[in-house]
Amino acid sequence: MSLSDAKIAEFPSFPELGYGVGLRTQHYRDFLRQRPNIDWLEVHSENYFGVGVDLDVLETLRRDYPISLHGVGLGIGSAQGYSSEHVRKIKSLAQRIQPALISEHLCWASVAGRHLNDLLPLPLIHSALDLICERVEHLQDTLQQRILLENVSTYVRFACDEMSETEFLSRLVQRTGCGILLDINNLYVNQVNHGESAQQALTLLQQLPANSIGEIHLAGHLVTDSGLVDHHGCQVDPAVWALYENARQLFGAQIPTLIEWDTDIPELDVLLGEAEQAKQRTERVEEERCALLT
Repeated sequence: MSLSDAKIAEFPSFPELGYGVGLRTQHYRDFLRQRPNIDWLEVHSENYFGVGVDLDVLETLRRDYPISLHGVGLGIGSAQGYSSEHVRKIKSLAQRIQPALISEHLCWASVAGRHLNDLLPLPLIHSALDLICERVEHLQDTLQQRILLENVSTYVRFACDEMSETEFLSRLVQRTGCGILLDINNLYVNQVNHGESAQQALTLLQQLPANSIGEIHLAGHLVTDSGLVDHHGCQVDPAVWALYENARQLFGAQIPTLIEWDTDIPELDVLLGEAEQAKQRTERVEEERCALLT
């Protein structure tokens, strides 16, 4: 048994949740009154660390929907380390909510004692990989749950990079047994911003270990004169949908898909429509795959 097999064997497989949306305060009333037809919900962990209305809503909805806790503030790759108090709060929330999935971003977020409130990319070097592996193992041991790490949008590449992001993620999975939260929009944003081709993006997808992907994110981006900005404030771009279909062809239909929308939040029906489109596209890919096999 390889190291990765041994690590993964410590935890259950990732659940097959279906299609979900991010739970936002603007939609609390819709969910509490109507229980909309959606398979699961994802929340930003940090919004539920305290007691109050938000946590009450989450505890109510978890009775009807599987919940994914998605962290945005840990900064697992920060050189000076991350807050043990922050980890304690994640653990406390997880014990209370019993989430189906827990995820963090592959990023750093603090320096010289100051938290920068951003998801900053790591240099893709062996020493950074060693650091992240150590942190991921500690986090999984603390939570007693296999976690997911998300690829982030980047606006620079480091001259010192020693590997691609997918190689970095693959080695991280092999060494720690963690999973990958594959953000398709981030992959596309990076492709465009760094002048890479659609074939290069597809090649990066093909390099990922298929059995390690526990969740897929879809979101909108902002087009500017200087590049794309991952702002989660509009519908999914056609090019991102095309890359999503490539991912479905490679990895299958079982991986949960989430629609993210964090700025200029529309009516809930818009998000539900995007989730339905993800479902329909997946079904079409599966139909085409089955037709080829017959």
